[in-house]
Amino acid sequence: MKKTALFGSLLMATTLFTGVAQADSLANADRWAKERFMLRGRVIGVVPQEDSSTNIGGHVTADAAIVPELDLTYFFTDHISAELIAAITPHDMGAKNTSLGNLSLGDVWLLPPTLTAQYHFNPHGEIRPYAGAGLGYIMYFDETPGAVTNIKYDDGIAYVLQAGVDIPVDEHWAVNLDVKKLFHNVDVTINGGAVTADVDLDPWIIGAGVGYRF
Repeated sequence: MKKTALFGSLLMATTLFTGVAQADSLANADRWAKERFMLRGRVIGVVPQEDSSTNIGGHVTADAAIVPELDLTYFFTDHISAELIAAITPHDMGAKNTSLGNLSLGDVWLLPPTLTAQYHFNPHGEIRPYAGAGLGYIMYFDETPGAVTNIKYDDGIAYVLQAGVDIPVDEHWAVNLDVKKLFHNVDVTINGGAVTADVDLDPWIIGAGVGYRF
């Protein structure tokens, strides 16, 4: 599944950037012209879809989180853009049905800076859908161990697929709806290696907010 997602992400990114040089309303704009930038603020729900294995049986769980998110989009052309996403999310972690019973694994914060390449299908319409693909890097910090002595999460890459829509309300402002699917695997070490887990978090990220096109 991850290889398929990676191939799809790379193929989409390659396809999107093929058209960067095409003529459009931004063709003669300066590289740093304000018209090339869009800033969005969203409220996002991060919903992990866990699949895991451990050396004590059972499976690892991660709860959902609702947090604010900011992103900055740069338009190479009317149709082609790149979006940089910034947010941090807290998650309560646990393990169920292990040989030691159900365990609280405390909580951890995630910092997942993510960059996607996007294609905007109808950039001047009343409804402006887009699709994207890219990469993120998931960093874990401020872990608390819960019922265990200590716990460590390994940082790693995530592959990202994205779909969304902007609905303009005037020349600058728009309502935004956005959905992303992240594919991310993390190795977890508990009590200095006495317990290990291999976890696919693979969260859905569902957001709604507003955007401002400069």
